[in-house]
Amino acid sequence: MSVVPSAEPTSVFAARGVTKVYHMGEVDVHALRGIDLDLYAGEFVVLLGASGSGKSTLLNILGGLDSPTSGSVHYRDRELTEFDDAALTRYRRDHVGFVFQFYNLIPSLTAVENVSLITEIARNPMDPVEALRMVNLGERLDHFPAQLSGGEQQRVAIARAVAKQPDVLLCDEPTGALDVQTGILVLEAIERINAALNTTTAVITHNAVIAEMADRVIHVSAGRITSVEKNRARRPARELDW
Repeated sequence: MSVVPSAEPTSVFAARGVTKVYHMGEVDVHALRGIDLDLYAGEFVVLLGASGSGKSTLLNILGGLDSPTSGSVHYRDRELTEFDDAALTRYRRDHVGFVFQFYNLIPSLTAVENVSLITEIARNPMDPVEALRMVNLGERLDHFPAQLSGGEQQRVAIARAVAKQPDVLLCDEPTGALDVQTGILVLEAIERINAALNTTTAVITHNAVIAEMADRVIHVSAGRITSVEKNRARRPARELDW
């Protein structure tokens, strides 16, 4: 009886020897110190580390918001570190969804109008109403940000990020400004999108409990990856407590 080998996971990102040095007057700040990292299609990864460990810098480089001082970053078969500004803009627009700690919604636009801003320029957009339904905000379409709670605003931001159906969703402390119960609702939305759209999802956090919902946990400290763990089973967001 022959055994069919399991398929190799599809690499989405391959970072090799990535460093980032910020020049602050006469002082050099080493944010990243030789990062080697692979992220795979459809996986849910948590980058865990203290504030100042280099997590956000790494995420910004993967998302094309920043460039490394040295090293290389490949997105699928393309080397991001060779892209010019116009190519990076196209990459961010067509392939990457961002979720930040602060929601950055336009106050004068409703929830559905905030999401529509992205779908109007996306290459393969989702219906804005459907995107909001994915984050359980189908009843809040015509509400303005001031009429929404912090957690609801963050879920609008998630809907906006995924409405262009990105290959990658990068989340920087998405629950950092929220209480536990509200944060869990936000994590459930991210979890649902990862499963429904098979979007490669990376969440950076200093909260070790959130790591339990990941496929892999990447520990970052002082600009280096110190360890990588694979969870035997992902714990649903609704079961988390911190």
